Amino acid sequence: MAVFVALGAFLMTLAGGWTAQRVTDRRHLVLGLAGGLMLGVVGLDLLPEALRAAGTEVQGVPAALLLFLAGFLLAHLVERLLAARRAAHGADEHNHRAPEVGLTAAAAMVGHSLMDGVAIGASFQVGGGMGTAVALAVIAHDFADGFNTFTLTSLYGNARRKALAMLFADAVAPVAGAAASAFLTIPEHVLGGYLALFGGALLYLAAAEILPEAHHEHPARSTLLCTVAGVAFMWLVVSLTG
Repeated sequence: MAVFVALGAFLMTLAGGWTAQRVTDRRHLVLGLAGGLMLGVVGLDLLPEALRAAGTEVQGVPAALLLFLAGFLLAHLVERLLAARRAAHGADEHNHRAPEVGLTAAAAMVGHSLMDGVAIGASFQVGGGMGTAVALAVIAHDFADGFNTFTLTSLYGNARRKALAMLFADAVAPVAGAAASAFLTIPEHVLGGYLALFGGALLYLAAAEILPEAHHEHPARSTLLCTVAGVAFMWLVVSLTG
């Protein structure tokens, strides 16, 4: 049953990626919306769940927040190191984005979707009602996951086939996670730590890369509205499925 429900997440992820690639003539709007969706996922979904799951404190500070900051700094460090390496090999200084950053970010999205699938399977082991609620929440926000996976991979200069490959991997991940949940159990605090680390990295990409690019390319009011709409959409999803 869990795997069957995860197929809904598979289709919704593909729908999100299809939408992202169909509106390339409005790239600034796509980036504005993607930035808003990513901010909404981080602030309204990942971070609250991480704080709940990773409940321990380190010197009076929640461990989830420390990992969240570590994820932000790690994403910044990786991007700077890759950009410096490309510059040393004669890459165009105006095309400073390293494709590896996009692939790494997309891979993290795939990992997140895999955990979503595990959550679906584990919730169905608790009970049908719990499983249905978790499945609806995952399916609802997998549209945003697919949209962001394709957008992130493409933004960093990767070929379309690589973006499609990462999109397909992101779509398959919830199904694989749901199937794997029958054979493994991930400790809640480990899952919470992963969500916090991933949330910090995603926030960096949204705030330092996606949104500045959207407004630099086309500083229109419509771009800002798309960002707000992305956050509002995730708020709606969380409120309806929480």
